[in-house]
Amino acid sequence: MKELFKSIVISIGMALAIFSFVGVIFDISGGGVYSLEDYRYTKMVIASVIVGLGFGIPSLIYRSDKLPMPVKVLVHMGIGCIIYTIAAFSVGWLGGTASVSQGILIACIQLAVAFIIWFCFMRYYRKEVNDMNDKIRSMNS
Repeated sequence: MKELFKSIVISIGMALAIFSFVGVIFDISGGGVYSLEDYRYTKMVIASVIVGLGFGIPSLIYRSDKLPMPVKVLVHMGIGCIIYTIAAFSVGWLGGTASVSQGILIACIQLAVAFIIWFCFMRYYRKEVNDMNDKIRSMNS
């Protein structure tokens, strides 16, 4: 339960931080004219929370020893990316006024960001495991 809560807090925090950062970029690139109507901002914040949950909750699969790592990554990223895609289309992050090629480029960039974040976490936890193994080895020597 503690791990689930930790995963939820981290994933929602990251999703909202990314949402805020991208919002600032759009505000600056639009010259300070960044208008959202019809509760669009609220819908986007809720979508960000849902995306955070979509990537955070499935990350618990890495606790299982029964599945090989490629299956764990496929399940985690598959669920997260599907939830992201549904949320993105529903609030207008994808689709809308963008051309098909722009939409594909945007989707590729956003999926790349998801995999970069995953890769950074994987490297962090691998380093942590290696450090613990080194400490155990030094204690046994």
